[in-house]
Amino acid sequence: MITSKLVNQAINYIMQHIGEDISIEDVANYCHFSKYHFSRIFKAETGESIYAFIKRVKLEQSAFRLKVERGKTITHIGFDYGYSPSNYSSAFKQYHNVSPAEFRKNIVEHSMQHPFYPDTANKMESFEDCNRKVSIETMEDQYVIYERRIGNYHDLGKEWNEFLDKYKEYQTDKTLLLERTFDDVSITDVNSCLYDICMSVDKSCTLENTCMIEGGKFAVYHFKGFVQQIYAAYQTMFNVWIPMSNRKIDKRYGFDCYREINCETMYMVLDICIPIE
Repeated sequence: MITSKLVNQAINYIMQHIGEDISIEDVANYCHFSKYHFSRIFKAETGESIYAFIKRVKLEQSAFRLKVERGKTITHIGFDYGYSPSNYSSAFKQYHNVSPAEFRKNIVEHSMQHPFYPDTANKMESFEDCNRKVSIETMEDQYVIYERRIGNYHDLGKEWNEFLDKYKEYQTDKTLLLERTFDDVSITDVNSCLYDICMSVDKSCTLENTCMIEGGKFAVYHFKGFVQQIYAAYQTMFNVWIPMSNRKIDKRYGFDCYREINCETMYMVLDICIPIE
């Protein structure tokens, strides 16, 4: 878990400005530290240097855009993340081991290889079947207690139990349990996923680890099923619904909102909320 408030502020700044030409100095200045001192703090907390983290996120998020924005050229997407055409192709291939064109050609097939349950048979829904489960909703901002992690979603059950026990005094019958996601695990290494475990609270909460999750317009996939089926639902949204609906994902980050969970069977009802323009 990332416990440093400053490092969390730095990550927020990076994620909000990832399409810009941000530097180590920009991040350190935002946090009011010298770049050398803050670089040591950041790496000690995350396991990555600031430079490596920025580069990784740029190349992973641009890969995601190649996947869901099929009408955009590779050159245009690379440019959106600060790369010239030749530099983008070279950096992309060095990181992902395939060219941007090869990645885009094979990503749908690759997306159905479940990273956590490799023996699970994954099948994407048709657009029509998926569309029946999707509603377009305008959601309010949510003020939350959060804990941020860089790691593997496989540990979520244990992490949620610990989180809910730690903050049980803040729970009411109106509490929402949210999980903010920053990555597509068909692209990001399963052990490097950035995610926030969150619980809605009143704005009077004085804990340091609170923040506002921005609301707005979302495509909400109403999921009912078992935990190992959530991945296929996400990939259906990314590979089928988003491209075929002509909707565009905007610069906010999505989240899951848990409605019901059977801890014995791991059957759950949740809303997969994907921000759209």
